[in-house]
Amino acid sequence: MKNTSLFLFVAILFLGCLPQVFAQDKAPSQQFWETLSSHCGKSYEGKLVSPESDPRFAGKLVMHVRSCEDVRLRIPFFVGEDLSRTWVLTMDEQQLIQLKHDHRHADGSEDAVTQYGGKATNTGSASTQFFPADAFTAGLLPAAVGNVWWINMDETSFTYNLRRLGSATLFSVKFDLTKPIDTPPAPWGWVE
Repeated sequence: MKNTSLFLFVAILFLGCLPQVFAQDKAPSQQFWETLSSHCGKSYEGKLVSPESDPRFAGKLVMHVRSCEDVRLRIPFFVGEDLSRTWVLTMDEQQLIQLKHDHRHADGSEDAVTQYGGKATNTGSASTQFFPADAFTAGLLPAAVGNVWWINMDETSFTYNLRRLGSATLFSVKFDLTKPIDTPPAPWGWVE
């Protein structure tokens, strides 16, 4: 009788732990995705933190986590009155994230230089995702073959970065996630 009770105790303990044994933790990219998705609908002001200022980015810098789908996030990035840029993040079946840059004209038509970017080669971390330039980007912009974009995110900030390997090019803009701002207008070419 003693052995039967012990056997039942061990069996119940084993069966109770079984889901935890086979449960997988979320991939870091999934954690990153969920954190970013928690900001859906919100807008934030940013500032350049690159060592050198870039006159193309003079003006109020705003990001708006405007569209959040299961496998696609669209984040317009505005520079003053220029509503031409949207960052498009897509998650694939292997939980790897791709970053593309959707550039539009004021009439909504695509810019000649659009849809460039790259895809993460691993699941990164819950706070950082890297996107080396892909083949499409290298064909569209040969000088960008060495581009690496990355996004850092924590509880207080979202930082978009670009480094062109082999050059001094560094672009970095940091957004304060602790202070949501009013929702900006729709980006150029946005289909409601």
